[in-house]
Amino acid sequence: MNTYSKFCPNVFLAKCTERHAKGDIINVSTKYGKENESEVFNLIYEKDGFFFYSVIRADGTNAQTRAEAKAARYNTWAAAAENKSNQYYEASQEGKDFLALAEPIKIGHHSEKRHRALIDRNWARVGKSVEFSDKAVAHVTKAEYWESKANTINLSMPESIEFYEYKLEAAKMKHEGMKAGTIERGHSMSLQYAKKDVNEAQKNLDLAKRLWS
Repeated sequence: MNTYSKFCPNVFLAKCTERHAKGDIINVSTKYGKENESEVFNLIYEKDGFFFYSVIRADGTNAQTRAEAKAARYNTWAAAAENKSNQYYEASQEGKDFLALAEPIKIGHHSEKRHRALIDRNWARVGKSVEFSDKAVAHVTKAEYWESKANTINLSMPESIEFYEYKLEAAKMKHEGMKAGTIERGHSMSLQYAKKDVNEAQKNLDLAKRLWS
């Protein structure tokens, strides 16, 4: 059985008992037993009789599509919560014309029990309306977060080669500009940080090529 093995942030390799060729379609099982049909890319390393391959989901699922799906779910939950909030608010308007008169509760009168019950019901409904409104806001916040991730490219995707080629070129231009004085240094460590960005981009590009070239 092929299983997933963590390789680096965002990247899981297929840990296989048999050799495979690039382009092979294999099933890879999660720790929960779910199997994902996956396409084999590169043999990354061998260890203890196992072969570790870079793979992508054959159905096209990746970090971006997962983010889109999560955003859609949170937006759906936000709409449902907002709808519930509106329903409770509308229900809290029961007897509003009578309550607007601001008549005091008549102690001992046959209307006292109904008057108190009406106020209690509406107060509870307002509380529920606020509760579901808060839930809707929380869901919207999470949806916005996942929407912001929908265009993220990371090392789990073959597209990361082109992405990190661009990042490396941009980092080199910035570093060279600072060295030449054509780009202003914001502080005393700017040049060192720029060089660090070059090294980081180069490291990621090398890793991307190892995984997906």
